[in-house]
Amino acid sequence: MSEPRATHDDGATHEVFNQPPPLEGLDAYSEDAALTEAVERYVPEPAPERLRRLGRWVLAPQTQELARLANACPPVLHSHDRYGNRIDEVAYHPAYHDLLGRAVAEGIHSLPFANPGPGAHVVRAAAAFLFNHAEIGVLCPVTMTFAGVPCLRQQPDIAAIWQERVISNDYDRRFIPAHEKSGAMLGMAMTEKQGGSDVRSNTTRAEPVDGGGPGAAYSLTGHKWFCSAPMCDAFLTLAQAPGGLSCFLVPRFLPDDTRNAFLIQRLKDKLGNRANASSEIEYRNAYALMVGEEGRGVRTIIEMVHHTRLDVAISSAGIMRNAVMRAAHHAAHRTAFQKRLTDQPAMRRLLADLALESEAATALVIRIAKAFDAGDSDPAETLFARIAVAVAKFWVCKRVTPLVAEALEAHGGNGYVETWPVARLYREAPLNGIWEGASNVMALDVLRAISREPGSLEALWAEFKAARGADRRLDAHLETTETLLAQAREADARRVATVLALALQGALLVRHAPPHVADAFCAGRLGDAPGLAYGLLPDGLDEERIVARATPRLYG
Repeated sequence: MSEPRATHDDGATHEVFNQPPPLEGLDAYSEDAALTEAVERYVPEPAPERLRRLGRWVLAPQTQELARLANACPPVLHSHDRYGNRIDEVAYHPAYHDLLGRAVAEGIHSLPFANPGPGAHVVRAAAAFLFNHAEIGVLCPVTMTFAGVPCLRQQPDIAAIWQERVISNDYDRRFIPAHEKSGAMLGMAMTEKQGGSDVRSNTTRAEPVDGGGPGAAYSLTGHKWFCSAPMCDAFLTLAQAPGGLSCFLVPRFLPDDTRNAFLIQRLKDKLGNRANASSEIEYRNAYALMVGEEGRGVRTIIEMVHHTRLDVAISSAGIMRNAVMRAAHHAAHRTAFQKRLTDQPAMRRLLADLALESEAATALVIRIAKAFDAGDSDPAETLFARIAVAVAKFWVCKRVTPLVAEALEAHGGNGYVETWPVARLYREAPLNGIWEGASNVMALDVLRAISREPGSLEALWAEFKAARGADRRLDAHLETTETLLAQAREADARRVATVLALALQGALLVRHAPPHVADAFCAGRLGDAPGLAYGLLPDGLDEERIVARATPRLYG
């Protein structure tokens, strides 16, 4: 009888080593020094426990698996039922509903309105920031619902019907009339094929049903080129009424509980944000209620846009932090040429530069959230928010995509593989730069704020003055900024937005960040360093401490 064969191949070479452990099971809030310090700076009462709880959840293995499933199994449009009846429903994977339900339960869509008080906007902003460690797609309906509340409040009779359900922490996924649900979500549909950001060129028509006017019923006919999260319960939209472009609320169901003529023509096949459905829709004599005055649609909906622009800047900052944390974690555990990657001088310099970008973005968006907390009680803060949101939306959303590309590259080939989360981050990164106004639109909005609301620039300059004298490079940058503003033309819009963003980030860091962080930011962004790509910091900075501050401490 022959000897039994070995159950393994003595020549086998497959052995897994020199790979980082999974970045799971941490507290994303406590691991983020820039975020925790910013929250503690602006929130008068302890809020960290709810943020620590969320921080643990977003990096839990089961949450990361939900995010993977929601993206691997994108939404599907069912335009008709099996009998041929038009139903216009979008089906999502259960993972998407689980993720969206958690965001709603955390109050990311409603906290400042459901529980107003000092620091409410800052806590909500921090929670929205943290959710970018989980799944970014669900933040679209969350943001629109959050931003829709101030818009609805401009029409008190409509707000009285909708607000209680909209700010509820219950996520009710059922496709039924809103008055039968425990919670409701809001969407928006503004742009059209021919207009894009130029919403005044919209062709959708609104005809009064019985007299018309604020709060009255209209019949809408037209198309919308982008309508995200089309299973929301109602949508804020723009249409041409007899008196001009006006704002309307379009519910999915009619007052008699039958379906409104809200027709989903197709879903967009997007580069990223795949867990969330974006659609093209048609209104075919759809029922709608006017919000605000007739002919004042842009002015009515601009408050919603103002809030969504803050959120996309927050999301971009959250994506930055996620990408930097993963790159630093990878470099702390990967060895090449007999050294850890993080100990290689070129890699350490790159990681330090990415960490500075992330920290500056975090400081900026949380400071703006603090201005939102002031509300109408502090006109200077309101004016500051008006221009700072446009500056942050331009700059942070512009910087996130090249940052994520560098973080991906730091992973080597692994970063380019879809089973690693950084690949999904890379596909998500460009979206926020487009949504609610692309870069040129935002840069021009900065100029518009300066020319039409001069108090906003004064409020911004007050922030700069608080930091004057702390760093000579910042002082020199502010002098250059003053000269540019005195002669800025429309063609200079991007340059103006850039220098203001850097000035504001520098002012925040020299006042609040550790000295080695502020020094490196000013040297790399405001000094004579070339700065045309990440990883070009000058010599003499404390790169090791900067990287250590950005590296997860559990594994670092």
